[in-house]
Amino acid sequence: MIDKENFHPLNYIKKEEYSGSMDGMRYMLKRIKGEEEDRIKVTIWPEPYGIHKTPEEEKQSIEVALTEAGVEEAADWLNAQYEEQKDRWRESLRKPWV
Repeated sequence: MIDKENFHPLNYIKKEEYSGSMDGMRYMLKRIKGEEEDRIKVTIWPEPYGIHKTPEEEKQSIEVALTEAGVEEAADWLNAQYEEQKDRWRESLRKPWV
């Protein structure tokens, strides 16, 4: 689970992609340029591959504001998805790495 008290990647996200994993669930937070305002795209997918080698149908995404509140919303969503799909993440850890 992501500890929101210690999850402060906003300044990093403004410059680079921020990625991590939790027991079979990989995630990435990426700045998306908008016409009116920039946003954060939050994407999750199962192990074992990186985001570019994982089929699109295996990924889920949301967009949140490029703010501290948006980062908190992202952490809440990541934690919820981890809990709701825990079997999926555990199963992905059992797959052989090719």
